[in-house]
Amino acid sequence: MAGKTRQLLPGLTGGIIGAVLTATVAFPILMDQEQQVADTPLSNGMPKQVSTTTNDPVTNAVATAQKSVVTVTNYQSGNAMNQEEAASGSGSGVIYKKSDDKAYIITNHHVVDGASKLDVTLNNGETISAKLLGSDETYDLAVLEVEAKDVPSVITLGKSADLKAGQTVLAIGNPLGEFQNSVTRGIVSSNDRTVPVDTNKDGQDDFNTTVIQTDAAINPGNSGGALINEQGQLVGINSMKIAETGVEGVGFSIPIDDALPILKQLETDGEVKHPTLGVSLQDVSAFPAGYLLDQVQLPESQKTGVVVMSVEPNSPAASAKLKTGDVITKINDEAIKSFVDIKTALIKSDGNVTLTIIRDGKQLTVSTQTTTTDQL
Repeated sequence: MAGKTRQLLPGLTGGIIGAVLTATVAFPILMDQEQQVADTPLSNGMPKQVSTTTNDPVTNAVATAQKSVVTVTNYQSGNAMNQEEAASGSGSGVIYKKSDDKAYIITNHHVVDGASKLDVTLNNGETISAKLLGSDETYDLAVLEVEAKDVPSVITLGKSADLKAGQTVLAIGNPLGEFQNSVTRGIVSSNDRTVPVDTNKDGQDDFNTTVIQTDAAINPGNSGGALINEQGQLVGINSMKIAETGVEGVGFSIPIDDALPILKQLETDGEVKHPTLGVSLQDVSAFPAGYLLDQVQLPESQKTGVVVMSVEPNSPAASAKLKTGDVITKINDEAIKSFVDIKTALIKSDGNVTLTIIRDGKQLTVSTQTTTTDQL
């Protein structure tokens, strides 16, 4: 019996020591768990939520810029049987200027095109009437006027020329006509992208416009809205989006640097004066090679350019003594490959142009000064 007692004592002693060690290790853990539970704030028996608000500069910039972004609603008259005005569509706009008792809103031409009445819905939900001062389909820009007393805020203008590829930008607008002041985020793919556009809707591109390309989502209804940088400054006006199968994240904005001179003309004159030569033109590529060789005497090596089809009397082209059959290959040292390039080169010029032409197989240069018209 004594032997059995001696055998039990080591086991009992080990069990006691093990229990003490277990309690020693477990006690702090249990205390930590109790402390964690005790430290969780409670409200009416439920865990209390903690605010996640941070003083983020970009968030603050967006909040400020949003106050200047509006929804523009286009109302159009009905048919002869029903003259009642009805909402035809909506887009976005940006309040960019206050002067005396008036405020001015920039939007796209296609947002206001054909409107008999225009309403603007402000960031606070208030809807006011707007007057169209002028619009231009070539640049897809328009200016609206409202009473300054109704306007809560004017956006800060930035410089689109300062944008760099990879820089963060944010688009603010009214996508799908119902999600007012939506914000999407992306980067600048290019601040100097050339995109051909069809200004007169005849199915043929007739103007090269320079735009900011971004992958910030720009959907129907965003047109006329703001593209801002991380400081909340307006750097572009959202205008176009490639919406084709398999194409995503390709949106375009009109650079604010390019827009401002156009806005000034629309504010004061109600229209934009475009330079013109006073000629009708056709691309070299539209003619059979045999015609160009026999009738125009264009060298076979010249594959691009535009052919003068007619010259208006008393026009800049007439002053330069251009003739039917002349082929324009350059304007102010800018290569002219097609009709699209002609209009782009004229707009970039200061009105004084030097034309490089091929006439009867020989290269000549002529100079003239363009006149202006309200249409290209």
